[in-house]
Formats: sequence, C-alpha cells, structure tokens
Amino acid sequence: MSAHLVICADDFGMNPAVSQGIAQLAAQRRLSATSAMTLAPAWPTDVALLRPLRHQLDVGLHLDWTSPFAIAAGHGRPLGRLMLQTQLRQLDRQQARDVMERQLDLFESHWQAPPDHVDGHQHVQQFPVIREALVEVLTRRYLSGPRPWIRISRPLTPRSDIKAWVIGAMGAQALQRLARQAGLPHSQWLSGIYSFDGDASAYGLRLADWLQDAAAHPGVVMMCHPGLSSDDTDDPIAHARTQELQELESPLLPTLMQRHGLQLARGQQAWSLATA
Repeated sequence: MSAHLVICADDFGMNPAVSQGIAQLAAQRRLSATSAMTLAPAWPTDVALLRPLRHQLDVGLHLDWTSPFAIAAGHGRPLGRLMLQTQLRQLDRQQARDVMERQLDLFESHWQAPPDHVDGHQHVQQFPVIREALVEVLTRRYLSGPRPWIRISRPLTPRSDIKAWVIGAMGAQALQRLARQAGLPHSQWLSGIYSFDGDASAYGLRLADWLQDAAAHPGVVMMCHPGLSSDDTDDPIAHARTQELQELESPLLPTLMQRHGLQLARGQQAWSLATA
C-alpha cells in the first residue's frame, strides 16, 4: 500500500522568481501544496500563476511575523526577538489575532477562497501566544465547510539535528494538542529541514533520506523552498532555491517516491484528523 506524502513549497509570492519556480514544479505534479506570503507586494499578481492549478494543489497561508514584509507592515520583528517575546508571553494575543485576520483577508481577497492550510514563515505558527491565537481565529472564522489544516512543525529527523530540535521545541506538540482539542485537521510530522548548505547533489542525498523516513510515518509534510535564479538581495537562500528546483524537477523525485511506496497527496487526502 502507498503512504501519502504532502510536498509543500514555502514562500510563494516572496518574489516573481520564487513564485514562478513553484508554479513550474506544481505544473509538473512534483508538489501537492504551496504556502503564500500575502504581505509580499508580488502576491496580488503572482496568484494568477496558481489559478490553473487550483484542482491539484493545496494553496495555504504562510503566516508571517519575521520577513521584511512583516516588518514593513508594522508587526514584524527579527526571529530571535520574536522567539524570546513569545516564550515570555510578551506578545499581545489580540494583536496576534488581528495580524492573522489581516493576512487571511489578503489571502482570500486575491485567491477568492479560504486557504487549504496555514503554516508559518520560520515556523511561527506554533510559537506561544501565536499558536493559541491561530486556533482561536481558525475556529471562529471557518465555521462551516472544510477547515484549513494546520501544519505541525514536528521534525521527522534525529534529535542530533540542532535546527530540527529547536523548531520542534518551539511548540510542535502544544500546537498539535490545541488543534486536536479544537477539532482542526493537522499534519503530524515535518520533513525537509536543513541549513540550506551544500550543492544540488547534497540536496539530492537529503531528499533520499527524507523520503525513506516519510514512508514509515503517517501524516508527513515535506517542505521545500524552490525558486528560479534570482538576484533578490533580501533572499538569503536564493542559491539553495535553484538547487532544490533542479533536484525536485529531475527524475530523482518520482524514482524515489516509487521506490519507497509514496503517493503525492493533498492535505485532506493525507489526513482528516491526525492522531499522534
């Protein structure tokens, strides 16, 4: 039997090169989800790239508190400061709800539909205060019809990976517990975590490991960050994006998926209410 895997490209709308690279991969059916940065100036125009793919791709909100777009919007702050403030619960929950509502409004005004899912730029969706506000907003805002699923950044990697450990420690289990209590669909595991180092062949080796691990676990989202070549000086991982794109559109991905018995799936296909 095949195991379902959601492959989600983050940062749609960050700039045209990122949006075009994601749309290119999605058209080749190498992705089953993408997450949009609705505060980015490119979002209102780049959204047109996704409309032909509406029936094969989950399109969700990439909740943003740390990018230059969030800082320009007035609520953003550097990641380290946000982590500290949320751990100390110095972030106002009503303000957090207002920030989410604005980003959801921007999503829906251009996509003309609710998001299929919600996750977070740099995994902010599961930070303290933000996670409680998120569950409150989604529960209140989407009373009928399919509710957006929440991506849980619970790493499917060894604890020896410090980046993965920090991501999980910032609230993966707490957000999963809140989502379950509220009856909100959610993933269980996150794969695709690395430090954006190495060349394309190194990414290919990582990809092989991630897919092998995903075959043994239900409810996995493998995130990725592909994009076309770009000279965007505000994008510190621009080079890694082109390497990811190269490997994800190569024969490697479908070969590995078949080898490990994995089936590309949208979120609602992969789980309804995940149970950890």
